[in-house]
Formats: sequence, structure tokens, C-alpha cells
Amino acid sequence: MPGGERGADGWRVEWRGTAVMGVLNVTPDSFSDGGQHFGLGAALACARQMHGAGVLILDIGGESTRPGAEPVPADTELDRVLPVIRELKEDGVLLSVDTLKPEVAQAALRAGAHLVNDVGGGRDPEMLRVCSDAGAPLCIMHMQGEPRTMQNSPHYGDVVAEVFAFLRGQAAAARAAGVPDVLLDPGIGFGKTREHNLALLRALPQLTTGPDGVLVGASRKRLIDYLADVPQAGDRDPGTLALHLHAARSGAAVVRAHAAAAHVQALRVQAALDLPG
Repeated sequence: MPGGERGADGWRVEWRGTAVMGVLNVTPDSFSDGGQHFGLGAALACARQMHGAGVLILDIGGESTRPGAEPVPADTELDRVLPVIRELKEDGVLLSVDTLKPEVAQAALRAGAHLVNDVGGGRDPEMLRVCSDAGAPLCIMHMQGEPRTMQNSPHYGDVVAEVFAFLRGQAAAARAAGVPDVLLDPGIGFGKTREHNLALLRALPQLTTGPDGVLVGASRKRLIDYLADVPQAGDRDPGTLALHLHAARSGAAVVRAHAAAAHVQALRVQAALDLPG
């Protein structure tokens, strides 16, 4: 199983197999679970259930990034995520803050978070500085546009080449800025069509053979509806498992999932099948 160790220069993660990052949206409007964990008690109960099931990382988000989502003020986002982080920081689970805002990332890291999941892809130099100063790893995600507009006719010349070049370039910039570790996320569903998403998933071995861990987050995405006619996001967990098991077989270090316990179970079974007899 993957694990981590905090050293003098921050948190260093050694990836062995595929870990599960459990989604914990403390928002009223996220696309599949908005409002379910909006209260502190509900959020903590869900977090501890996922941790008990074997989730390595909890990804705590206070701003929806679903297509068409409107941004929220930093103060609102902090009011949502900081109480959860403070309550969970002694629970022995890695805590990720899912945010676009450097000021939110900085406050979350000071409150006890271990890493930052930046759907802005590390484009803001201030985000790199925050992670460098805290010795915190950064997850760099590719997104064409921004949440309000990203699904308005996304286009690429060569989606695999362009997305992977962006991720590698941003990883190099992050390391040059002093960020100790990075994860690369191709951003399934973030400014991509069905064909773009499928091309990226099929090409994952090209990305996972590099020096940085790769995170895949296809959980309950519209892609599954396109492929299997599942209009309700909450009904897409079987399709999510299929995509994430493919990602694991392709070398992904982390999969980000709503149905986190089911993913831990499925990945353990797949890992056992891959062991020599």
C-alpha cells in the first residue's frame, strides 16, 4: 500500500500500488453529493467511515468545481473546510484541501492539511510558494478554461500531447519553486469531450511511466453517462470502478472517488490477482 513520511523538507510520499483518495465535499452544490456532508457532524462521520475502510487520503473541498459552478469567496470556503480539517488532523489520515485559492491552501495547511489539490493546475505562482513554504505536495490538474465555461466547446489539436505536456511543464515549475512532491491529474471531465477523456484514459501509461505519481478522478463523471446511459450521477459508481481499475492497471498512483470503500475493496482484490501464484 502507498504511504508517506514527513521529513525535514515536508511530506514525502512513496507510491506502492494504487491508493484511494476519498471525496469529501462540504458544499451545498457539488454535482453528485452537494449538501450530503455540508454539516460538520455529517462530514466527520463520512470522513471517519472512509478512513476506517482503508482510504489513504481525504480530499476536503469547500467550493464546487462542477461545470457551470460559480466561485465562492475565500472566507466562505474557509468556513467550510477549516473546522473539518481541525477535527481530523489527529486521526492519522492524510488530508488534502481541494481549492483554487492560495489563501485557502495556506490556511488549510496551517490548520493540519498535508497536501493541496489544485484544479487550477499550479498556474498561480502564489500557490507554488504556499506549498513550497509549507513543504506540502501539490496535485496539479489540467483544466481547459474555468469551471463556469470549461464544457463550452472544448477543443485540442492533440489532447494527449497537449495535456501531458502541460502537466509535465507545471511539475517542473513546481519543483523549481521548491514544492517537494507533485501528483499529476489529467482532469477527466474538466474541459474535455467524451473523445478527449477516452483518449487520455487510454494513454495513461505514457504519463505514469514518468517520475511523478498520477491521480485519476473519473468518479461519477458525465463520461459514464455517455458510455453507459446513466443520467443520474449517484448511479455511476459501477462505471467509476471500471474506469478507476483501468487507471490502476495503467499505473495510476491514486484514484479519487466518492464510493471510497468500494474502491479500496476492488483495488485490494485486483492487487491480489496481480501477485505471482
